Amino acid sequence: MIVRTWRARALLSRPDDYVRHFRTNLVAELRSVDGFLDATLVRQVRPDDIEFLVISRWRSLAAIRGLAGDAIGRAIVEPGAIAALESYGEFVEHYEVIEEVPPS
Repeated sequence: MIVRTWRARALLSRPDDYVRHFRTNLVAELRSVDGFLDATLVRQVRPDDIEFLVISRWRSLAAIRGLAGDAIGRAIVEPGAIAALESYGEFVEHYEVIEEVPPS
């Protein structure tokens, strides 16, 4: 299993614009890709902005290629996301899941 992460920042005055985009656009797109497992959106409100971290889980790097093509290290940032954000990472990171600890 592969975890894919991406970071972006929003203005404090627009805390929910990216959340709306994530829920209404990105979730449907991710679900349409074979090999997508799940995604989590987290945010941290900081003194000058809001940082978002998108964490998605995939069966394999091949599955991620179904979303991103061969340039799997580049972020895919749609116009709706760009409009909602102050800045965003141009690249993503991938991690191989070694072990998971289920809830007890």
